[in-house]
Amino acid sequence: MRIISSQQAADLLQDGMTVAASGFGGCCHPEAITAAVEERFLASGKPRNLTLLFAASTGDRQTRGMGHFGYEGLVACVIAGGWRGTPRLGRLAVEGKIDAHCWPQGVIAQLYRAIAAGQPGVVTHIGLGSFMDPLHHGGRMNSTTSRPLVERVSLRGKEWLLYPAMPLDCVLLRGTTADEDGNIALEDEAFPLDVLAMAQAGRNSGGIVVVQVKRIAERGSLQPNDVRIPAMLVDYVVVCEDPAQHGISFSETDNIAYTGRVRMAVNRLQPAPLSVDKVIQRRAFLELAPLNFPTVNLGIGIAAGIGRIASEEAFEDYTVTIESGVIGGVPAEELSFGAAINPTAIVTQASQFDFYDGGGLDIAFLGMAEVDRHGAVNVSRFNNSIVGVGGFTNISQTAKRIVYLGTFSAGGAQIAVTDGRLDIVQDGSLCKIVDDVDQISSSPAFAPEDQLQLVVTERAVFHVIEGCLTLTEFAPGIDLSAHVLDRLPKGVAVSDQLRQMDARLFSTNAMKDFFQ
Repeated sequence: MRIISSQQAADLLQDGMTVAASGFGGCCHPEAITAAVEERFLASGKPRNLTLLFAASTGDRQTRGMGHFGYEGLVACVIAGGWRGTPRLGRLAVEGKIDAHCWPQGVIAQLYRAIAAGQPGVVTHIGLGSFMDPLHHGGRMNSTTSRPLVERVSLRGKEWLLYPAMPLDCVLLRGTTADEDGNIALEDEAFPLDVLAMAQAGRNSGGIVVVQVKRIAERGSLQPNDVRIPAMLVDYVVVCEDPAQHGISFSETDNIAYTGRVRMAVNRLQPAPLSVDKVIQRRAFLELAPLNFPTVNLGIGIAAGIGRIASEEAFEDYTVTIESGVIGGVPAEELSFGAAINPTAIVTQASQFDFYDGGGLDIAFLGMAEVDRHGAVNVSRFNNSIVGVGGFTNISQTAKRIVYLGTFSAGGAQIAVTDGRLDIVQDGSLCKIVDDVDQISSSPAFAPEDQLQLVVTERAVFHVIEGCLTLTEFAPGIDLSAHVLDRLPKGVAVSDQLRQMDARLFSTNAMKDFFQ
């Protein structure tokens, strides 16, 4: 193991390399190294034509994280689960300047193990019937990507998808402490993700493994159980003492409640102000409360706020999980999403998805961009913007219950929540309930047969009943015809038991009396 600078690490990348990097949203990304790659390219035009592989959306939705690679010429191909955090790469894909593939986040997390083990790839049911299926687009995100990489295969009388393995020429990782031999501990990181499998995949591919850390410790001073990446897998270490490039997330320098070193008093969390989003979160939360100690997933964005709602309502009879590998606690939001305050356990990302893919989730809460009359959902590409699926497809195709959350309309809506009712001052120009989604991120046709599926908005609640999206509830205060029925596409049903959403959802008071 050699200690080098971030600039020297950037110089290791050569034209045409396949590069994998760790990260989840704003957490656990080797920011000093990828920033140095950008600086090198802008100064010299090198390296060129890289292929990038990363599982979760890794960036600040502006320029950091994998966004440092977002230049024509620097990148030739991207294979990613989440694109939301890297709009620079998304623009290159939309403009047809790179080959662009979107695979499920859980599949890519599991793929690192397959690469390390010399296997042909990941064979799974995840993605069947979606745009990742070769019968549709094969995961291609633009028309200039000439061929799909995903294959359909038949095994034991069933159809599966094969996401192929590929050698990794360079792997960029992050830890906290390296000892003088190169053993890496992650004591200040929010979660480990798949750094061990990624390092193994890089080494067994004959590639280079570089790890960014905060500090160097004396040889032999790390406890063996604390070492997440053994020295035999590490070629180079970059020491970064700048908290802007090695904070616990892109929005926080440190938070010891994420790592388990200290438990925060969660009753000190301030209640979220009453808003359209809070109404949606509260109504979704009502699907959680009656279940008997369920295992839950909370997705990014609006869905992550359900953890705060549960805290406000002093509801603790559930186990929350996040795709990052975090189990228990109150999920963090925005650029710290993936972490949680007071987690009870933290496993690898791939292990978390093993559990998800096998049907372990009792209920999941996920955001949505648009839903069609059959209940198919799009979160991956819309309005000429590439967002990707993240772990959405893994979760939506396997959980026993799914609750999708989102506003009913988009584009200039002005909506107030007052006195137990909804006041739609100006409606959005676009309704998110559509005839057919632009891209199928997940379809109930490929979910478990008995899966229960709901769509919760601020003014209406829908169930998917026998393959048909069905209106079951509407908000007090709205004009049902003008604000809901007249905006729905043909083919959306209206329940015979249509009822009004409870006015207490729209109140500033807590909902504890719901459960007494």
